[in-house]
Amino acid sequence: MRFAALLLISTGFLLPQQQASFDVVITGARVVDGGGSPCFYADIGIRGDTIAAIGLLADAPSRTRIDARGLTVTPGFIDVHNHSYPAIFDQPTAPGFLLQGVTTMIGGPDGSSPLPMKAAFDRLAAHKMSVNMALCVGHGSVRQQVLKMENRAPTPAELNRMRELVRDAMKAGAIGLSTGLFYTPANFAATEEVIELAKVTALYGGFHVSHIRDEGNGLLDSVKETIRIGEEGGLPTQITHHKVGGLTNKGKSVETLRLVEEARARGVDVTIDQYPYTASHTSLGAALFPQNAFAGGNASLLERLSAPEQRARIKAEIVRRIEGERGGGDPKNIVLTSCAFDRSLQQKSLSDILRARGQQPTIDNAAELAMEIQKKGGCSATFHWIFEEDIERILKYPFTMVASDGSITMAHPRSNGTFVRVLGRYVRERKVITFEDAVRKMSGLPAQRLRIYDRGLIRPGMKADLVILDPAKVADRATFEKPMELPVGIRDVLVNGRVAVRDGKITAERAGRVLYGPGYQAPK
Repeated sequence: MRFAALLLISTGFLLPQQQASFDVVITGARVVDGGGSPCFYADIGIRGDTIAAIGLLADAPSRTRIDARGLTVTPGFIDVHNHSYPAIFDQPTAPGFLLQGVTTMIGGPDGSSPLPMKAAFDRLAAHKMSVNMALCVGHGSVRQQVLKMENRAPTPAELNRMRELVRDAMKAGAIGLSTGLFYTPANFAATEEVIELAKVTALYGGFHVSHIRDEGNGLLDSVKETIRIGEEGGLPTQITHHKVGGLTNKGKSVETLRLVEEARARGVDVTIDQYPYTASHTSLGAALFPQNAFAGGNASLLERLSAPEQRARIKAEIVRRIEGERGGGDPKNIVLTSCAFDRSLQQKSLSDILRARGQQPTIDNAAELAMEIQKKGGCSATFHWIFEEDIERILKYPFTMVASDGSITMAHPRSNGTFVRVLGRYVRERKVITFEDAVRKMSGLPAQRLRIYDRGLIRPGMKADLVILDPAKVADRATFEKPMELPVGIRDVLVNGRVAVRDGKITAERAGRVLYGPGYQAPK
């Protein structure tokens, strides 16, 4: 006991004789600190927005006292891939995320971000919200501003303009460069173009995160490309929402993880993030149509669909993707989620729609239907094409972190379920990883990757983003049929020392902040 007391003192923790007053004291907590270490029991004292002490604080005076006996305290979770900008302005509490314990969201993913970024940061800084938010600068947005939807390489002058846009974004506070090489117009870019922008990002301490070019049959080459961008760009690089899709690709996570491990062994800082679902979500056009069909914009696409030879080539690619990739071999695996031109189609699969029309749900008919839908404006959809064995293998990898790829408004259960699903299904039920490691993948590891050095761990001096939860009850309730159902098991959430959730209910506190990247240059 005497040794333990000395240890607490030597590490800056407080014993009763050292107690002072606090704004908040959390007592009786089982602490999982975000670093992957075994849990320990302690009280936590908070002053202002900062963890001031950890130790025996039950008798310390405080303005607010939270009894956490029988519960676990973790750092606030950091969602490294989030689409809630600009929806955060309409729903500043971000309820589906806050009630999962998410206290920080990283926006601007998949190569798409607001530009200019200074204006976006200024707008966020003036906004009262319940969570912290950072933003990446999107390569696709930068490319579109300079080249529109043209399928060609930039001229030297155009590439310099793209570099300037990335440089300005990093100075404005962007935390890194995101790429969505699967999407247009970013898909039109050669790897060398991205490397040049990565080099600019590296000068400001940023990282690169990529929705890789192909998560289906071109998976391995796409992982190699993402590694190359980090290696030649001179910065950390991350495969986002890493998955293995398509009937012939099951089990290929063995090979992708080998590629990552080999790169790390030669000094490339490669990491992964992942959501724990067997279905992805994106637009029908992006998932099924060949990317070059969108060159020149929507008007050009419609012209191609009216030209018999081009239409036949587009259809052949849609058939291939339904059969061997995004469709998982059956149109029933593609379920529409949002259709502005006809809301009656929502929550119906391509097979459902064809049968309702008296047509056979063949892949050929589904391809025709997809082209018809796109001509009318398109829809978003879920695609059931991912394998559970690959999800679990990727989750076990030490350098995988958890991320939702969701948004406040997205009709996919990952938005309201990702973090609690990992804790409930993959920790408690399936025992794929330990509770401590899951928390590390949600807090300490992403904070380290993002260079957010004052969050992600429970330590004196760190910002007081904290979650109090019941590990025996935490669970997701969102399903593909009811994606907006809220999670259970998270009792309290603190953001910057303020109580944002109390007894499972969101409070009036709006203590979230803008988190700027390491290259941020404050206005003089």
